[in-house]
Amino acid sequence: MEREAKFWKVLNGVKVKCKLCPHECTINKDRRGVCGVRENKAGRLYTLIYGSYSSIAIDPIEKKPLYHFYPGSNALSFGTVGCNFKCLHCQNYTISRASPEDSILREIEPDEVVELAKKYNCEGVAWTYNEPTIWHEFTYDASREIKKEGLYTVYVSNGYINEDPFKEIARYLDAINIDVKAFNEDFYKRVCSARLQPVLDTCVLAKELGVHLEVTYLIIPGHNDSIDEIKKFCKWVLDKLGDETPLHFSRFHPDYKMLDVPPTPTETLIKAYDLAKKLGIKYVYLGNVPHGDYDNTYCPECGELLIERYIFNARIVSPLKDGRCPRCGAKILIKI
Repeated sequence: MEREAKFWKVLNGVKVKCKLCPHECTINKDRRGVCGVRENKAGRLYTLIYGSYSSIAIDPIEKKPLYHFYPGSNALSFGTVGCNFKCLHCQNYTISRASPEDSILREIEPDEVVELAKKYNCEGVAWTYNEPTIWHEFTYDASREIKKEGLYTVYVSNGYINEDPFKEIARYLDAINIDVKAFNEDFYKRVCSARLQPVLDTCVLAKELGVHLEVTYLIIPGHNDSIDEIKKFCKWVLDKLGDETPLHFSRFHPDYKMLDVPPTPTETLIKAYDLAKKLGIKYVYLGNVPHGDYDNTYCPECGELLIERYIFNARIVSPLKDGRCPRCGAKILIKI
């Protein structure tokens, strides 16, 4: 579904500059930006995917992953097509690299999103599967309607969005998981065709705007798995985001154009976990690994088991009392 886009300006008559994400693509007439879904039509920028979705499912919030945001709740989850990254290891490449013309898309209006969420007893809506930034016009309109009905909204994002559009959506955004794909610019340029610093800036901005933030770091053998790089990343989290920001280290599985890279050894994940905890990050989790203690939430002060998780199911073992550990009284940063 076509709709005139937001965040762009005219350049030299028929060219336009998109201002939605840090690529800031200069787009000639009848051409599209990096994302593949924003097109210059006669000197005006249009989104080609307003209300067009490729994927829909009812997901546990833990799948996003968001572990400190309404644990055990369900989110009606939507994805469309396109992406402003070109990750060589993308696990959703069938939609992220797809064009609107070559995809089976269904249309939906903002108010219909709310109706579906209520129909299936979901506590909120998540924009996920591919990058929600490039769906800005629709996610903004729909999120505004969702919030009117008292449901929550969630982004699962690469964090590659400019400040002004993020501030706009943040007014109606409750939580975001940002995938920091590495902690070096070379990786971002070589593997993602993007830059690291704008992603870090979005993480900081999310905290400043009061959007619940959790961060994911997918550890890829031979690419971003050095202890030195992970240590620098953890120190950045502590310095810029705070010790209570949940951090998820996730296991890599070969996919798309990285089929020659082996899965992440469990030992590497555990080393990253131990390092992050030693440096002082209070809530660290491991993803894509067998069930165990690395999925659970414990009080960082006394070790009380608060939430037990199995795959994507969560069970509150020790209910908080006024946001505090029932055993020692320590404040716990979890929205319930």
